Amino acid sequence: MMRTIKPLVLAYIAASLIIPTGSGAAAAGYGALTGSPYRGAIVVDAASGRVLHQENADLECYPASIVKLMDLLIVIELIEKGALDPKENVPVTAAAATMGGSQVYLKEKEVMSLEDMLYALIVQSANDAATAIAIHVAGTKEAFVDMMNRRAAELGMTKTVFHSVHGLPPGRGQKPDVSTPRDIAILSRELVSHPMALAYTSETVRTLRSDSGNPFIMRTHNNLLGTFEGCDGLKTGFFNKAGWSIAATAERRGARAIAVVMGSTHWKERDTRTRELLSQGLLEILASSGSGGTTGSQ
Repeated sequence: MMRTIKPLVLAYIAASLIIPTGSGAAAAGYGALTGSPYRGAIVVDAASGRVLHQENADLECYPASIVKLMDLLIVIELIEKGALDPKENVPVTAAAATMGGSQVYLKEKEVMSLEDMLYALIVQSANDAATAIAIHVAGTKEAFVDMMNRRAAELGMTKTVFHSVHGLPPGRGQKPDVSTPRDIAILSRELVSHPMALAYTSETVRTLRSDSGNPFIMRTHNNLLGTFEGCDGLKTGFFNKAGWSIAATAERRGARAIAVVMGSTHWKERDTRTRELLSQGLLEILASSGSGGTTGSQ
């Protein structure tokens, strides 16, 4: 059964009816947007927004599952406003239960807390959870996509257009989600300003349905978590024409850097370059702040 949408959420949806116009890649067609070691990258100081490194940062890319960071931001902002509660129940619709790709195998009419759904969204990158959350919050996937585009416009993500809540490759007659490394860095910087977000993005392993006879072990796709000092997020993305992408962040001695690498032809290239970029970014932030020293070898 569809939830009764709370007044604060309705106001959020109503403010999202003006949608930005389509960007070049989405309007022109659907071809591969990849490169080696990546199509584009950027590193920023999370505190100031200062760009520490950029290379093709404004080239359009397919963010794939990185779009789920916008899902997370919208829900966290609604929680902070009191419009949603992490403990409230999210019912699973038929549309959510039939989503493919990465998933936690939600069943129609199953009920799960919003908190568990958010962990599934980020840790497992579950497309079924993304769909269930969107329908729960906005009533339809389309209405939630409108909210995503409105928030992107407010943040100044001028080259981003969302067409889905999950980032899967577009089906026939659909358009791909489009963004840039710079825009994803803007989104990431806003997200890390909410401490609640990092609780979800830093999790590496979590059990879903732990009280049932059929628990599901979720494992992060972010290989930097637990292997790169200070890394506590954020999200990876992949499908063939999008290549391998990541928005990553790490904090050391009060310095926080955000690195976005998009459109790599191989996940090893993506991870190697992201580690290098994050290390360089942290060193630069610490040096400019007078902290100096080494951030360690990663």
